Amino acid sequence: MITRRAVIKSGLALPLVTQPLLAQAVFQRDGVALRGYDPVAYFTNGAATKGAADFAAHWDNAIWHFASAANRAQFLNSPEAFAPQYGGYCAWAVSQGYTAPIDPDAWRIVDGKLYLNANRRIQRRWEQDVAGHIARADANWPNLRAGL
Repeated sequence: MITRRAVIKSGLALPLVTQPLLAQAVFQRDGVALRGYDPVAYFTNGAATKGAADFAAHWDNAIWHFASAANRAQFLNSPEAFAPQYGGYCAWAVSQGYTAPIDPDAWRIVDGKLYLNANRRIQRRWEQDVAGHIARADANWPNLRAGL
């Protein structure tokens, strides 16, 4: 078996992987969307808030965690209103034509929609042209989603 360490020692380059090997239309780890953060809390608390498995729901082939039963109920009543754009993948990456994981603390609500980014550095880049990046991401997302 060839290990990462053996490849690095050999001097060969590893390919950059921009999509998970088992890609999903919703960004998730171990089946849980948004790294376990509550999508409703971005709107109601104005903050990234960790959800709990006690308040979980299944939607769009992923498990979503919520900080409360009330938030779970709100989400299930209107999931499209609270779910992040582009399946919760990095909005900047989608605008560039690929998917990337997110940092739940790098977020912004624009025109009532939740957008997430890979990290705060990328978020600052995305914020230099929010409207342009959203337009490009909106155009790219159908093909990216179809390929997941």
